[in-house]
Amino acid sequence: MTLAQTLGGFAADCPADDPRMTRFVRFSLFDWATVGLAGIDEPVARAARRVALADAPAQGGATLFGGVHAAPAAAALANGATSHALDYDDTHFGHIGHPSVAVIPAALALAEARGVEGARLMQALGVGLEVACRVGAWLGRPHYEAGFHQTGTSGAFGATAAAGRVLGLDAAQMAQALSLAATRAAGLKSQFGTMGKPLNAGFAAEVGVTCALLAEAGAGATPEAIEGAQGFGPTHAGCADETALEGLGEAWLLPSISYKFHACCHGLHAMLEALRKAKAEGIAPEAVQAVEIRTHPRWLAVCNQPAPATGLQAKFSYRLTAAMSLAGLDTAALDVYSNATCARPDLVALRDRVTVEADASVEDTATELRVTVGGRVIEAAHDVLGDSDPEVIAPRLREKSATLLGDKTSAMLWEEVADIDRRGGLAALAGRLVSNPAQQPVAAR
Repeated sequence: MTLAQTLGGFAADCPADDPRMTRFVRFSLFDWATVGLAGIDEPVARAARRVALADAPAQGGATLFGGVHAAPAAAALANGATSHALDYDDTHFGHIGHPSVAVIPAALALAEARGVEGARLMQALGVGLEVACRVGAWLGRPHYEAGFHQTGTSGAFGATAAAGRVLGLDAAQMAQALSLAATRAAGLKSQFGTMGKPLNAGFAAEVGVTCALLAEAGAGATPEAIEGAQGFGPTHAGCADETALEGLGEAWLLPSISYKFHACCHGLHAMLEALRKAKAEGIAPEAVQAVEIRTHPRWLAVCNQPAPATGLQAKFSYRLTAAMSLAGLDTAALDVYSNATCARPDLVALRDRVTVEADASVEDTATELRVTVGGRVIEAAHDVLGDSDPEVIAPRLREKSATLLGDKTSAMLWEEVADIDRRGGLAALAGRLVSNPAQQPVAAR
C-alpha cells in the first residue's frame, strides 16, 4: 500500500479511544483554546479575521476566535493563525512541529458547520494529531533542517486526516484527501519572526478542510503523492523514515507532545525547568555568582540573544530568561517580556553572570546547568521529553491558562473541554471562542 493508503485506513477506521491518548487530546484542545483566546488581538489574528469575514457564509459556518462566523476553510485559516500568533502552543519534538494549531482548527470548523457532536470531534482530533506526528517523523529532521516548517507541512496532512474523519470519509476517500494534501502542504522556516509563521499554521488548517471536502466531492489524486519519485517527501528533503509508521493504530506518538509553560522560545524551556529544580534548594538572586548553561549547539542560532533590548528579543535569550527566573519573574506571563524588563539594572547584572556553552553531548530537548551561589554549586538538568506525566501536566496547563485568561474563564474552559464529547459539548466550546478575555486586564502571576 502507498503511504496515503496506510494513513488513510488508519484515519478512517481507527477507534482512537486509547485512554492515555484521549487525555492528551483534551490537554491539547484546552491549551489550543487558551492560547487562541489570548492571541485574539494580535495583528496577524485581526488580519486573518478580516480576510475570513470576506468569505462569510450565507448560513451556518464556523466560529472564529472573537465571535464572528465564516465558511469552514476560512475559519480554519483564521483560527490556526490566531492560535499560533503568540507561539505559545504545544510542540512535538519528534519532528519539531506544532500539531494542534493546524489540526484542531480544521476539525473544529467542519464539525461545527456540519453539526457533528463532540465525540466524533475527539476521534478526529486523535487521528489527525497522530497523523501529523507520524508524517513529521517520516519526513524527519532533514526536512526541517532544509528550511521547511513542519507545522505547515506535516500539519497539513494531520489537518486533512482530522477533517476527513469529521466528514466520515472512508479509507479510500481519506487516501485521496491525503494525496491531494501532498500537492498543497507548505511552510517555510524563513517566515520565522514574521506573520508568515503563524499563517503557516492557518494555511495548513485550511488545506485540511479543502482537501477533505474535495475528496468527499469525488476529487482524486495520484496514490503515490507522498512517497513517489516526484512526491512530497522526495521533493521536500524528506528522509522517508519507515520506522515512523511502526505500531500505527496500536501505539501513539501524541502523548510525547510538549506543552509550553513559559511564554518564550521552546528551546529555552528545558533550561527554565532545570532552574525550577535548582531554585527549590533556595537561591537568593543577589547571591548568585555564576550560572553555567550547557545546551545543544542547535539552539545557539535560535535562542541565544546575549543582550536583548526588546521584549521579543527577550523571548529568545538564555541569559535574560535565566535571570528573570532567578529573580522570581513569572516567565509564563506575557507582559514580563518587555523592553523595561530588558533594561532593569538588577536583571542586566544577573544576566551578565550567565554563560551559555554549546555541548553536542546534550540532547536537543535537554539542558544541563550549574548555579554557583554563596560558595556552593547547585547542579540541575531537565529534558522536556520527560514531561509526560498527566498528573503533573494538568495542573500546570490550568495554571498557564489562568495566567493568560483569568481564573473564571480558564475554569469554565477546562469544564467545557472535559464535557466536549457529551451532547451539546461542541456548541459550548464554540461559544467560548466568542469571549475575548485578552481585552480584559489579567493580573500577572
